[in-house]
Amino acid sequence: MEKVWKPEPQLLKSLISAVPDILSSQKENGQFGTEPWICVDQNVLLSLAAAWALEKSPYQHNPEVLSAIVRGGDALIEAQDEQGMWTFRKKDYSTWGQILMPWTYSRWILAYHLVRDAMSDDARARWEQALLLGFEAISKTALHRIHNIPAHHAMGLYCAGIVFEREDWKAQAQTFLGKVVEAQSPYGWWSEHFGPVVRYNFKYSDALGIYYAMSEDEKVLDALKRAARYHASYTYPDGSAVDTVDERNPYHSGMHLGNPGFSHTPAGRGYLMQQHALYLKAGNRFDADYAAHLLLYGGEGPIEKIAAVRDRHTYRMGDQALIVRRRPWFLSLSAFVCEPPDNRWIQDRQNFVSVFHDRTGLIVGGGNTKLQPLWSTFTVGDPSLLKHTPGDENPDFHPTGGFLLHVPDHASVREDEDTPGLILRYGPETCGVTLIPRSDTELNLIYEATTTSGRPIEAHITLMPHLDRPLRMASGEQIRLGEEPLAWSADGDGSWIEHAGWRLSLPRGARVIWPVLPHNPYRKAGEATIEEARLVVALPFSPMISRYELTLDIL
Repeated sequence: MEKVWKPEPQLLKSLISAVPDILSSQKENGQFGTEPWICVDQNVLLSLAAAWALEKSPYQHNPEVLSAIVRGGDALIEAQDEQGMWTFRKKDYSTWGQILMPWTYSRWILAYHLVRDAMSDDARARWEQALLLGFEAISKTALHRIHNIPAHHAMGLYCAGIVFEREDWKAQAQTFLGKVVEAQSPYGWWSEHFGPVVRYNFKYSDALGIYYAMSEDEKVLDALKRAARYHASYTYPDGSAVDTVDERNPYHSGMHLGNPGFSHTPAGRGYLMQQHALYLKAGNRFDADYAAHLLLYGGEGPIEKIAAVRDRHTYRMGDQALIVRRRPWFLSLSAFVCEPPDNRWIQDRQNFVSVFHDRTGLIVGGGNTKLQPLWSTFTVGDPSLLKHTPGDENPDFHPTGGFLLHVPDHASVREDEDTPGLILRYGPETCGVTLIPRSDTELNLIYEATTTSGRPIEAHITLMPHLDRPLRMASGEQIRLGEEPLAWSADGDGSWIEHAGWRLSLPRGARVIWPVLPHNPYRKAGEATIEEARLVVALPFSPMISRYELTLDIL
């Protein structure tokens, strides 16, 4: 029998159960949330509006909920400047200028669409004046480049066109989102510089999915289908997003649930079915905002299985990326290469290999960063030439004062899917990585490099730390992974390290380094916490050593 996905009862239960806490968080001035108040605290307006509007909700047409919605919108009006913008403030009190916050405007207009007929004339007039101010500015200034923020703005503008009977806004949004569809890779992703943006890719699907629910514009369905198939392959078996090809964010544990865009295609619904099953099995409750979006703008229908639930699966993007699922192994290789960008938000494409096992989770990989060459799969030159300076809000993201190549100038995925690997070229040097699953519990990692330039050459294996688990050495020593630095060298054959359910053999001369911190672009000075660090094994090459073969055992 064909499996069918439709919104689970838990979505409505989660939405309803969240309403009392949302209401209790509202202050007399209409603001929700904790101090400091930020405009996205008012995003709960849509959750309240959904609870107020949905037929099966016990809060349907509840006057207390409607009053909270009206006062919440009035708080947004009070905080608007003359251009309809709010201060972009974060909970750490940092401010990033004025913004037509897309996530807030979309939820505000979607909420208004649901409740406007029940509002008083005075409240409706206040809201309409403020919403028109914001969406006039969005129409005039916000839809000039293909990016996740303008895409979300366009979806909100389309809803505003429905609400205010502005056919010009609807046409403008439709035209722009058509360009968003055209900008999509044939493999289902959108780029904001070069190659995929895994987590931000969800934002494009979200905007297109809600737009489709409002417009029934068939032109976006193929794009939603491609995006869903991409995510269905680039999701680890534990529900977390694959990090390897991401140009924006490093690895984050935890399930990425999806959005309404997934619910309109079989591949996307297969994704939702798997992610929701994992999420609910772990005892989680859906976020009210997530539940509201799926209940209001989601579809239902038959599914396609995603890669993580298959015994064998291969997904290839030409010679630029490869996913190999050989249960219980899940391997990801990237060959997306570009020059390190000056933009703090776009990470250096430096880390090209990820290894996941069903029993342990992600072991090798963890994604990309900036100002940290020890996260690079290989380096040619002196890694000390590129590092983060504490407190520097505007760093130079390029090596200075010497020679260092920490990103390759060319890369390609090898053809053999049973022994997946990469060829990477760093100037005069050619390097390679090969992964060979030997059994359900054993995998070989082979690192190779030429040494023609006379420069120092290292491979780096970035390992995901579990701070609540010790690191064990072959000597019997146990080390807690905390703030205390570790720099240890394997001085003989038979060495290994063991951590979080796996053991990695270490060749003579390998160095183990902890903590290897990234640059965090979401903090102004780029500082990172110990939770963001990687445990790194460095493998130095020489004219006498051009190849290392390590064994990864699952215990």
